[in-house]
Amino acid sequence: MSVTVVIVGFRAYEELERCLASLARHESGARVMVVDNDADEAAGRRIVAAFPSITYFGRRENPGFGAAVNRAAREAPASHLLLLNPDCEVDGPIVAPLLSVLEAHPEAGIVGGLVRDALGGVQASARRFPNLTTAIAGRTSWLSRVAPGNPLSRWNLTTVPSAGVVRVDWVSGAFQLIRRESFDAAGGFDEGFFLYWEDADLCRRVAAAGWHTLYAPVAAVVHYTARASLHTPVRSLWAFHRGALRYYWKHGSWVARMGTPVVAAGLAGRFLVRVVPWARRARHAQ
Repeated sequence: MSVTVVIVGFRAYEELERCLASLARHESGARVMVVDNDADEAAGRRIVAAFPSITYFGRRENPGFGAAVNRAAREAPASHLLLLNPDCEVDGPIVAPLLSVLEAHPEAGIVGGLVRDALGGVQASARRFPNLTTAIAGRTSWLSRVAPGNPLSRWNLTTVPSAGVVRVDWVSGAFQLIRRESFDAAGGFDEGFFLYWEDADLCRRVAAAGWHTLYAPVAAVVHYTARASLHTPVRSLWAFHRGALRYYWKHGSWVARMGTPVVAAGLAGRFLVRVVPWARRARHAQ
């Protein structure tokens, strides 16, 4: 099976150019597809023209991350899919190391690599499936920021580079290799998620289809984090909370679903807490 590197872009053209340049240095023979949502096609094609082996799909609309990956998958029906965010840079080979993990673990449907931030710190790209504890001890929670070593955050955020290849619940869509059979068995990404949580949802459905998800720090990228969302911060923040509610409803038991109004109110409150300070800063900056 071949591997297609899939990059979903959204206005982050400087980051995309650096990402493609890093791929050209370390994965010059890789098959790469760029799906550019809400595209400035002139800018996108100008960048991709420097990398003639890359396939570019510019889209006027922005149907979301998962829909863009599904679009690429239809163009590469025989390929495993290596998802890579445009705000990631490759600092070494990534295709062969991750592919070797899939080949060594035939039960694995998805494998995620090591993700570092710009300062060299390890990002929590491997996690437990979301549950009620995620609200207080998830990656972006207050508790995980002020006391990252607390037991609940350590339980939710399972990235440990020294642990080698380990089985986890889900890995970030910023950098993951998906076995084609497992992708097709799960029906691809749920396009009802616009942005955020679609990766956790896919890993959960892949697990339901009988496959495992692995974390394997055998290949690494540097992730500069949420550069595309800076262009539409309120919409991105809304998508995060709306996606969290969709995931809760979709995968919760019937008992849990009875609490949906309370969960929705909590997510709405969290959204307002996050968006109001941003709106004030934006107004003062004008």
